[in-house]
Amino acid sequence: MLFLELRPLLHILVGLYLLIILWLAAYGLHSWVLLVLYWRHRKHARDTTAMQLPSPRADLPVVTVQLPLYNERYVVRRLIDTVASLDYPRDRLEIQVLDDSTDETTAIARARAAFWQARGVDIQVLHRSERTGFKAGALAWGLQQARGELIAIFDADFCPHPDFLLRVVPHFLADPRLGMVQTRWAHLNDEHSLVTQAQAIALDGHFVVEQTARSQTGLLMHFNGSGGVWRRVCIEASGGWQSETVCEDLDLSYRAQLAGWRCRFLPDVDCPAELPPQVLAFKRQQARWAKGSVQCLRKLARPLLRSPHVGPWQKLLGLLHLSGYLVYPLLVLMLLLTPITFLVPSPLGNISRLLGPLCLGPMLVYGTGQWALYRDWKRRLRAFPVLMLIGTGVAWGNTLALLEGLIRWGGEFVRTPKFRLDGRRGNWQRSGYRLREDRAVGGEIALALYALGMVAWAWSAGRVDLLPFLLLYSAAFGVVAGISLYEMGQKVPRPVRRPGRMTRKLRPDWGSKSG
Repeated sequence: MLFLELRPLLHILVGLYLLIILWLAAYGLHSWVLLVLYWRHRKHARDTTAMQLPSPRADLPVVTVQLPLYNERYVVRRLIDTVASLDYPRDRLEIQVLDDSTDETTAIARARAAFWQARGVDIQVLHRSERTGFKAGALAWGLQQARGELIAIFDADFCPHPDFLLRVVPHFLADPRLGMVQTRWAHLNDEHSLVTQAQAIALDGHFVVEQTARSQTGLLMHFNGSGGVWRRVCIEASGGWQSETVCEDLDLSYRAQLAGWRCRFLPDVDCPAELPPQVLAFKRQQARWAKGSVQCLRKLARPLLRSPHVGPWQKLLGLLHLSGYLVYPLLVLMLLLTPITFLVPSPLGNISRLLGPLCLGPMLVYGTGQWALYRDWKRRLRAFPVLMLIGTGVAWGNTLALLEGLIRWGGEFVRTPKFRLDGRRGNWQRSGYRLREDRAVGGEIALALYALGMVAWAWSAGRVDLLPFLLLYSAAFGVVAGISLYEMGQKVPRPVRRPGRMTRKLRPDWGSKSG
């Protein structure tokens, strides 16, 4: 009798489970599509990267370099010194240090700016006492005072190569409707730990495969927030920097393309940056991206569907792009609904097999990124299991962030701390910026225990087909929660400040397999 009463609820849960599988399958198929597009267009991407500079250099446009900062005392000197050394005509280069800091970062920035001003560099520190609009507000405020036709943006942990502008600016000269150019992020400290190695694999896959595929085929792509250059008139014509979302970069990118501007990714131009070595910092970064992306989905979905400048194919893949972080709550729901597969095993099992080959898409994207960039790509892929664990283990924190992004606009732009790590050098544990709390740990522990319970149930029921899926969940949430608790429980020693000399890693040529 009770079973008959619960039967309608069971039908609803089965339908929800099927919807989750099909939804996840769509994201897996999306990865396959981008992978195929990359392989078809990768050679053309290299051919279009190189552009000739005008002669003489006096014909180059004025470029304003904006450096948004908030409490970055460990890396601000390195950043200013690197940007001030850019190979570009001094009379056509302006540097704005957009400083919202509340610590000694401001004093360091002003002292370093004075050093370069005495050497003829046009650099100024613009300090705000209030972080109105956070990063978007700082960029908009700086733009009002900028004199450049082109606006280059670098976050505090970036170190552009001296020839960065000389390789990017010619693309704007060749195409008057080009609104933005994004370059590939390289890594200053990918060898620091398994955590940074895993992040490098994910980022390389995103830039090498996904951004190349989107850029080369006319799909909607986005500015990644740093390591790129904007045409000023494009920013202004597209509505400027707005703080309704905490992903102001994704927001402006889509608004610009929906207004008819073109965006381009240059895979052969890289810009080294620092990866978060702390799992808590990585989780914070991912949560901000998740929250901001779903806010952009809310804001831009309707304009995207109505835009006359993009076709149906662009609209479909654009929606999948904007909603990509919805994978995480879907994964959590799929785990929570696992008992349904014991009650209705046969049809659900057959449909679940769809996820197997489709889920290979993201893995091949990551593998292709390593193959394209490094000769020792096989060695680098040894960190892939770590990526699987932390990539799955952040699902609960990202779910909380997505829920917040669905119910409210804006919010605090929570920075990812930088520690000036170069290669394997550096000790972030001594930093005052080290994170010490995380709201997601309790849920991660609960989900790890729940997954272990499902493992025991599956074993006793003879459902060995579910064991890999459930073991991954239990290990992922357990590992991420365990590392988080360890980092939160570490005592903070007295900071030891040892500013070191910046060293550069050799930049691998695109597709050359250099290590």
